[in-house]
Amino acid sequence: MLELSEIWVYPVKSLGGISMQEALVTDRGLELDRRWLLVDDSGRFLSQREHPELALFRPEIVEGFLRITHRVNLESIDIELRPVFLDVNSKIKVTVWDDTIDAFEVSSTITDWFTKLLGFSVRLVYMPDESVRKLDQDYAITGDEINSFSDAYPFLIIGQASLDDLNGRLEVRVPMNRFRPNFVFTNGDAFEEDNWRDFKIGNVSFVGVKPCDRCVMTTVDQEKGVVSGKDPLKTLAKYRNFGNKVLFGQNLIGLGLGKVKVGDSVRVLSFKK
Repeated sequence: MLELSEIWVYPVKSLGGISMQEALVTDRGLELDRRWLLVDDSGRFLSQREHPELALFRPEIVEGFLRITHRVNLESIDIELRPVFLDVNSKIKVTVWDDTIDAFEVSSTITDWFTKLLGFSVRLVYMPDESVRKLDQDYAITGDEINSFSDAYPFLIIGQASLDDLNGRLEVRVPMNRFRPNFVFTNGDAFEEDNWRDFKIGNVSFVGVKPCDRCVMTTVDQEKGVVSGKDPLKTLAKYRNFGNKVLFGQNLIGLGLGKVKVGDSVRVLSFKK
């Protein structure tokens, strides 16, 4: 039986993740997942692709707040989990790839904190519930699906067997956090998730819509915040290259709301044609 073994949320896009024992599935991803975003002065999103040091910021949930701690100097700051923005002047337009999204700057204090630690000007913004970012219509199911600040899709799943297969080909093994999944499952075959269409985690339904094409972000050591070499991307490219895209993991759309928890069964109902 396939079993959900890990759940991850990444509250601030491209910062560290939080391992969860259970999580709520919402209309735009797991609750709290990528609802915050660091942007530059033009409103463009920041990521570990250009700034691997973002991995050094580690989030955790502490007494109703999102606490961000820098791994090196151990400075931390608390952010309200459900902020209320009364000042319309804090509303700005931000961009994630080709999408322009309404967001609110969280606060000047938090902006100053990140700017000081990173050494260049940034702003932390939040996506409120009324901000609607539609999915790519080529992959939407109903056409009404929405997303958070994630690259393109609300969820990502990877089988532990897929990582084991990769690690069997590497000189230095890599952990799952190089690939930033929301869900990890065990007891399956390597890369079987590539072919899933309809499936359930517990009682919540999902659709596999598109394999995830990987980039240089997989080469960032998530503990040290530095690029560690050309692997695992170089090795993946030797046997997971499809149409000049290196694929690892499956992007998902959710078909309903609910709760998932570690230990839930994963039941595949249909496969891609």
